Amino acid sequence: MSLKPGSNAARDVAAVLHPMINLGMLEEKGPLMISRAKGVYIWDDQGKQYIEGLAGLWSTALGYGNEELADTAYQQLKDLSFQHMFMGKSHEPGMLLAEKLKEIAPLNASRVFFGCSGSDANDTQVKLMWFYNNALGRPNKKKIIGRVKGYHGITVVAGSLTGLAPMHTGWDLPLDCGRFLHTDFPHHYRHAEKGESEEDFATRCANNLEQMILREGPDTVAAFIAEPVMAAGGVIIPPRTYFEKIQAVCTKYDVIFIADEVVCGFGRTGNAFGSQTFNIKPDSVTFAKALTSSYQPLSAVVINDKIYQACLDGSKKLGTFGHGYTYSGHPVCCAVGLKTIEIYQRDRIFEHAAKMAPKFRARLEGFQDHPLVGEVRSVGLIGAIEFVSNKATKAGFTPAGSVGAYAFDRCHAHGLVARNVGDGVAFCPPLIVNEAQIDEIFDKFALALQDTLDHVTREGLLAA
Repeated sequence: MSLKPGSNAARDVAAVLHPMINLGMLEEKGPLMISRAKGVYIWDDQGKQYIEGLAGLWSTALGYGNEELADTAYQQLKDLSFQHMFMGKSHEPGMLLAEKLKEIAPLNASRVFFGCSGSDANDTQVKLMWFYNNALGRPNKKKIIGRVKGYHGITVVAGSLTGLAPMHTGWDLPLDCGRFLHTDFPHHYRHAEKGESEEDFATRCANNLEQMILREGPDTVAAFIAEPVMAAGGVIIPPRTYFEKIQAVCTKYDVIFIADEVVCGFGRTGNAFGSQTFNIKPDSVTFAKALTSSYQPLSAVVINDKIYQACLDGSKKLGTFGHGYTYSGHPVCCAVGLKTIEIYQRDRIFEHAAKMAPKFRARLEGFQDHPLVGEVRSVGLIGAIEFVSNKATKAGFTPAGSVGAYAFDRCHAHGLVARNVGDGVAFCPPLIVNEAQIDEIFDKFALALQDTLDHVTREGLLAA
């Protein structure tokens, strides 16, 4: 595709600094301009229809064009279009949503802090850990451990928690302050030793985490943060017993466990929360994305009472609890979040997603014997296929990511929105997807996969 002078795509390239893209490639090809959407389908400005296989950005759980959510936003805009939560002010939508999140969150919840995105929510998590330990008289207990290829956002602090090299290179990240560490990438397919079971691999990962804490000094490590399923890192499902063993290490050394539920929260893994799916007992949880089905920008940090009481004591000593955003708890966002949860519960959306999961998994696993496919992985309604140049050796492609990018483009050509994650493709459809639509997603992917095999064969990229 080449840019047509005067087209919306050309005008966009001339005006917008785009996120998460090779800017040179964008200058050459231009963006895909999306004009409308309904249910699990979107249309570009040329009228072409695509089925949404990634729920927007892992997030539009209820699909597009939900009139209840639109009406809720409109009514709230008329009633109270804005009210901040600074200096003792609040409003009913924020109060009601906080109460609802306390009721359903996968921890013994005490308080809820609202933000606008998963990135700023994880900034808040870090600041809370620093404030918490200062309040407890532990000024050295400030280091946060994430994981290689974990994704926790893109701001300066959240980007430092993130363990993906493209989010660091050229940005002077992670922050060079000694407070951000990254432990093992828990991908059994790629990193298990020969003959090592998932359980033994999980034990090794937990032992490595413990050794890191001991090297750094337990009195310097404040928290460990993890996504139940690593989404942007490749849809990595934790090996069996992984989180139980990791959690035991955190408990042993008084390290707060932060569950980043930005992608997994609200039904994605077959339960309400990924923490329930993988037996995580978090001290603090990050929500965003499906909290409003992405109809409004909203995030939430939900903390237990241990953290809250320390923050309360610290504020009593210092005065102002000096953290917050203009749009923390925006009433329109909170009203939409409250209605979204109401719809999830009333229409049994999580149960529907769990019912669709076997079909989703079966279609994914149907590609396992394809000559390009190394590993298929999924849980609930999130999954990925990893490409290899040699199935026996698991060898990848050079340059890394090139075949995944080609497959991504071919998905678009066949009317499917998915996401390339390295040399692979990830799927995360809206939770309202039905069996026929799951078939449509993977039928279109099969066409893209055949195109990709033809390309790899033509270019001689398969390893002997």
